[in-house]
Amino acid sequence: MIASTDSRLPLYQRLRDALAAGIVRQEWRPGEAIPTEAELAQTHGVAVGTVRKAIDQLVAEGVLERQQGRGTFVRRARFNSSLFRFFRFQSESGERRVPESRIIHREVIAAPSAVASALRLPADEPVIRLSRLRLNDGTPLLAEEIWVQRARFEPLVDIGPEQFGDLLYPLYEERCGQVVVSAEETLTVELARPLEARLLNHEVGAPLIVIERLAFDLEHRPLEWRRSRGPADKFRYHVEIR
Repeated sequence: MIASTDSRLPLYQRLRDALAAGIVRQEWRPGEAIPTEAELAQTHGVAVGTVRKAIDQLVAEGVLERQQGRGTFVRRARFNSSLFRFFRFQSESGERRVPESRIIHREVIAAPSAVASALRLPADEPVIRLSRLRLNDGTPLLAEEIWVQRARFEPLVDIGPEQFGDLLYPLYEERCGQVVVSAEETLTVELARPLEARLLNHEVGAPLIVIERLAFDLEHRPLEWRRSRGPADKFRYHVEIR
């Protein structure tokens, strides 16, 4: 039966919340299939139609995805694709590739006011700040600042820089049990300061595109705040309109 949900909500909404809570508890991890509609109906004592409606809502939210002939799966975050909309991460042959990532600095500090506000943390809450450089064929293309709450990402304090890999979200899941399911992005333009100019082999005062991203978990709590800065002359914008 469905438990620990608001009885004032429609049954399918309560089931949606129960399934979402199971995903948060990692009963089903990203990339794994959830039980069939019939199995969920039997487990929770509801009609298959109620299960289908709850799953439809999670699919619409981007939490689950249906795969024809295979079942329904917990969706993996694919936020790296946004960088392909904005910057040219391609080989000389035009092949898209995940950029190489290099951690250049890591520290634990009290959250600055802007970070605390973005991550909805108390003032001076300990946070981990990562400075990361992303490269394409060895050429620096993005300089990034990444902020996460220490209490939720403690394993990141002690692992070696080489263990971070090129993608952070799988690391968050595997090492910290934190799953990113949605994000908001804002694009702005600023002029390169000496630090970014040095990291990007660019001129001080040259225009940079800034991608600010706030990433959320399934309960829409902020998990990560990052700023990615890249040269404006490498910027591109692509969107498909149907």
